[in-house]
Amino acid sequence: MKGGEPRGLIIGVTVGVIIGIFIAIGALFCIKFRKSRSQIGNSSSRRSSTVPFRASGTNTCTELSDSTVGPDSPKLSEKDVNAPALWPEGKKPKNIISVSGIPKYSYKEVQKATANFTALIGQGAFGPVYKAQMSTGEIIAVKVLANDSKQGEKEFQNEVLLLGRLHHRNLVNLVGYCAEKGQHMLIYVFMPNGSLASHLYGENHEALKWDQRVNIAIDVARGLEYLHDGAVPPVVHRDIKSANILLDRSMRARVADFGLSREEMVSRTSTSLRGTFGYLDPEYVSSRNFTKKSDVYSYGVLLFELIAGRNPQQGLMEYVELAAINTEGRSGWEEIADSGLEGSFDVEELNDMATIAYKCVNKISRKRPAMRDVVQFLSRVVKMSRSRKRHSKKFSAEEGSADLDARSEARSSVSENPNHQRSESVDSL
Repeated sequence: MKGGEPRGLIIGVTVGVIIGIFIAIGALFCIKFRKSRSQIGNSSSRRSSTVPFRASGTNTCTELSDSTVGPDSPKLSEKDVNAPALWPEGKKPKNIISVSGIPKYSYKEVQKATANFTALIGQGAFGPVYKAQMSTGEIIAVKVLANDSKQGEKEFQNEVLLLGRLHHRNLVNLVGYCAEKGQHMLIYVFMPNGSLASHLYGENHEALKWDQRVNIAIDVARGLEYLHDGAVPPVVHRDIKSANILLDRSMRARVADFGLSREEMVSRTSTSLRGTFGYLDPEYVSSRNFTKKSDVYSYGVLLFELIAGRNPQQGLMEYVELAAINTEGRSGWEEIADSGLEGSFDVEELNDMATIAYKCVNKISRKRPAMRDVVQFLSRVVKMSRSRKRHSKKFSAEEGSADLDARSEARSSVSENPNHQRSESVDSL
């Protein structure tokens, strides 16, 4: 019995140690699992509530969380704030309101604001667009998803979620949405000057001046630069075109319509082509693989559209390729300038703008510039153009001043010697 006691003690201790090791390992796994879950939750909430925002699309960063809702924006009711889901029908994702940060409005509110959907101001792929006035007096635009729209609820959800975290002066601000009674509506800041396409091709608008076209080109470039390099994670727009560029009261441009947009981390491959023919990247068409450089290609087409005033779906790029044979991609692009400009443009500026546009539409995506490089190039072009104009005005003023002095001296000499003037008059006879 005495010999068996130490053996039993040893076995008991050994078993106890083994059990203790298993318990310790299990506890360690539990702690790691809880930590990983809390990190994921924290990063997700940081991404949705405070997104890095580049004021100019280039350097300085500021954190914003509620920049889409100003002091004049409509207020949310308690029912809207406490609403657990964004989508009233079908599968309801949880906490969409807190994730998107976009106010939700009832169908009755929107119906009243649009005067029962009578103030139609446009029609797009998404559906009809109405002008509306909220009870606060704020003027807004309401996009209603049409039943036969090519875009659907998926695109609607995508736009609300994306614009809830994207804030930039060159992007259209989404101020609310409505998803009720089978209707899906997006509520935007009203852009009084409509789309770029309406100014390029509409009969009710005067031709855009050259300086306006240059400013629009830079505004769109900055908006895209923010999406590609300022947003976290980066976003590919996938449908850059003149109809999706809206103009505010000062004719400054904002990128709109994010229904097809995707975060870069999401799978880039698509089985079906999405976008607008005439603006589609050839590599995307052949590979079904979309990247930031796909947006760059579409932007290059838009630049040529601004220069030539010609619709991409009516042979714009064929027109450009013919011109490129003569220009060798550097100068001579003025031959494709929009006739509506009536020759009133800076030739050097136009050639520089066309040169960068031609680089953007390179059929090989890796040879296209990044949007940040496009912004820097265009900014430099405008700076040089303004410098030339200032120098030209200074030179013209100096030349005029010299001419004025010469005339004064001539008049002075004539007044001092009237006989000389008379003799010259006689000789001329």
